[in-house]
Amino acid sequence: MPTLSLFRKHLSRKKLTVFASAATLSLGVLFSGAATAADTITWKVQSHWPGSSSSYTDSLERLKRVIEERSDGRLELKLYEAGALFKAKQTFDAVSRGILEMGTISPSYAQDKMTLAGIASGLPFAFRHVWEAAYFHQGLGFEQMLRDEAAQYGVYWATDKVYPTEMVVKKPIESWDDFTSLKIRSSGALQKFLTEAGAAASYIPGSELYPALDSGVVDGAHWGAAQGAFSMGLYEVAKYHVKPALNIAGTDVIIVSQKALDKLPEDLQAIVKQALEEQFWFRTNEYQFKEQVALSKAIKEEGVQVNTLPDDVQNRLTQAAQGMWDEEGKRSERAQQALDMLKDYLRELGYL
Repeated sequence: MPTLSLFRKHLSRKKLTVFASAATLSLGVLFSGAATAADTITWKVQSHWPGSSSSYTDSLERLKRVIEERSDGRLELKLYEAGALFKAKQTFDAVSRGILEMGTISPSYAQDKMTLAGIASGLPFAFRHVWEAAYFHQGLGFEQMLRDEAAQYGVYWATDKVYPTEMVVKKPIESWDDFTSLKIRSSGALQKFLTEAGAAASYIPGSELYPALDSGVVDGAHWGAAQGAFSMGLYEVAKYHVKPALNIAGTDVIIVSQKALDKLPEDLQAIVKQALEEQFWFRTNEYQFKEQVALSKAIKEEGVQVNTLPDDVQNRLTQAAQGMWDEEGKRSERAQQALDMLKDYLRELGYL
């Protein structure tokens, strides 16, 4: 019996030891998880792109993947589609005030504050090739000018890509009368240009664009070019893709709250900035490839036709465009400096 008693005491002690070890392990896992959660920084990111837009996937989701992978999950981007938290034109202010850590916009949505917004949105009929716009931004310093102006509002500005903006229309444009009879969905500087050139241009949010085109509220629209039109389903109701481009510009921008950026550890700040720099070049080149693929697919599968504007229409539009350029330069000393730089560049290219 004494032996049995000793055995029971030994067993009881062993159970207590096992229980204590299990409890310690559980607490260790619990606190380990808490530390991991505490180390993760989450940024809210409001997009101006609907989830159906190709750029939502190819630009925003790509950026999320790159930043999260390079930060080993320490910085997480929580994405919201257009309109989920703020309207498109409210996003700049939300980022400026630090309510949002990051967002995407068109420069035109911030033109009440950014005097360079009209030039950034793309002066019509200026550049003829995408590489010209890319070099203007990154080689000649226009991107830094934009960043300096946005910094006054606590915003870090990073152009997502430069690409052509091309219209789709329900009926082909074969004369100046055809053009001036159009009702076109547009935005920013292009909206003003198309109106002054003779068409009726109005702004419609991306989420409302398809039904507006389908129902005849508008006769044509631009949402990027071929890729944007295809992803938004516009070719289902508008079978003519118009060339040449209305403009080539940095029409999509990623904006970051400087306050949120400054709060990050230095290594995470470097990861974010490097990812944004790489994004410009990667997306600009990828976009051009996908443009050609999308237009080819639209022609084969949707019966889309390329509508090249007649020479007289192009000439009238070019004249109207150049008159508008000077108006943008009057917005500020900085804007005039950018415009002068652009004109000098175009002269070197032989366009002026």
